[in-house]
Amino acid sequence: MSLVGSYVALSKPLVLVFPVFLLAWLRFGIGGLAMWRWLKKPPDEPSIGARTRWLLFLESFLGNFLFSVCMLFGVSLTTAVAAGVVMSSIPAVVALLSWIFLKERIGRRSAAGIACAAVGIGLFSLQKTDPSLAVAVEPGPLGMDRILLGNLLVFAAVVCEAAYVVIGKRLTDGLGPKRISAIINLWGFALVTPMGLWAALQFDFTSVALPIWGLLLFYGLAASVWTVWLWMTGLKTVPASQAGVFTVMLPISAAAIGVLFMGERLTGVQMLAFGIALLGLLLATLPARQRS
Repeated sequence: MSLVGSYVALSKPLVLVFPVFLLAWLRFGIGGLAMWRWLKKPPDEPSIGARTRWLLFLESFLGNFLFSVCMLFGVSLTTAVAAGVVMSSIPAVVALLSWIFLKERIGRRSAAGIACAAVGIGLFSLQKTDPSLAVAVEPGPLGMDRILLGNLLVFAAVVCEAAYVVIGKRLTDGLGPKRISAIINLWGFALVTPMGLWAALQFDFTSVALPIWGLLLFYGLAASVWTVWLWMTGLKTVPASQAGVFTVMLPISAAAIGVLFMGERLTGVQMLAFGIALLGLLLATLPARQRS
């Protein structure tokens, strides 16, 4: 989740260079080249049934394709700090979907962690937009405020990410993390290829500076390979509702990147919001005392 937060923030300079669909297409392409060996079925894995195929498609459509489109468009309209804090609502949405679809019981400490994430985003919402940011004063599509529209798109990405967590928990019951990562990346590449090719035909690749290519390589590997494999490996042994609490690391790392490398500012109240989110993470994940 810390890696996800870093590439969410670092995608902001990328969307200033690449069209969104081209960026998503290149991301899935980089991931596919890195994981093509993972597509082969291991001897100890069962054959993929019709229900699992459908879940793999949904996992990629919601968690890869729609998440990438909503997140990239959203980040292009808002700030890295704002996008990160909107994404701190993921634990609450994951817990809700886990309760509805996986029938997971939400313990008191997990509920406290979710509440801390909700309080954190509530505190952040009380802050006024930084008037020094040009993005805040420019009108967006259909006359909407750019920050508002960007945050709404980022929240749509939150819902997609929560569905990704819940569906991933079901998939890890029968498939290995590497194969899941490779298959859903392949689906993502197939879904975005028509728009990606159309954007590529109109794009001047010679205008891209070398550091941007390096950032794109990191983005592709982090978004398609490292984070997915780490997440699916963890989900094999961690309940989805508890795993969702770890997503508070996403807004924290996204905001840190925005402040340290992009010149964005973090107020005292926003720092308090992130501190409360970290407290929630501790509450939900510290080992519980064993009863004799």
